[in-house]
Amino acid sequence: MDVDTLLTTTRSVRRKFDLDHPVDIAVVRDCLRIALQAPGAGALAPGIRFLVIEDPGTRAALAPHVREPARASHAQYGHLVSPATLASSRHLLDVLDRVPVLVLVAMLGRPDGSPSFANAFYGSVYPAIWSFQLALRSRGLGTAITCYHIAGREGEVAALLGIPDDVTQVTLLPVAHLTTNEFRPAARPEVQSVTYYERWGRTAAETEHLSVG
Repeated sequence: MDVDTLLTTTRSVRRKFDLDHPVDIAVVRDCLRIALQAPGAGALAPGIRFLVIEDPGTRAALAPHVREPARASHAQYGHLVSPATLASSRHLLDVLDRVPVLVLVAMLGRPDGSPSFANAFYGSVYPAIWSFQLALRSRGLGTAITCYHIAGREGEVAALLGIPDDVTQVTLLPVAHLTTNEFRPAARPEVQSVTYYERWGRTAAETEHLSVG
């Protein structure tokens, strides 16, 4: 798979997980190794931590802490997304405990303080999350960023998994083989409609007009 195809067809996967195909933890570990090579926002990158969960009992105990706040979120905000997206999210919640591997991504410390610190805090970990997703995709596996438990259930999940109080949980990534490899670029805005030049609101056409003048 060429790089452009990888970058434009790596999707959030929820419906197309092969729940009966075991995942080789050595493959997950290799993808995490690649993730750690991602460009971080600064000196905080060494604080990234991954918690890999295979045990069926642990997955079953963890799933309700994701499902309950997710369903509350769907009830309140579900009308803001497409019916297909909402149905896909609900499907993942239903089968979450059956997904072969869950990877919880965390950061040492808390993003308290200035906005610039919070920016560096999360900016250090999300490039690694994306690199992990890309590495999985290149190996025939998929995942989806799943953050529902962060709203109100972080403490319960920390207690379940033995996570210290001074560690921030960032996201939960269900990992599984895919039932298909047919993914296409998603519908997105045309780049010229969201890109400005030299100052806010100045389009490429306006820039060309100015340069000609």
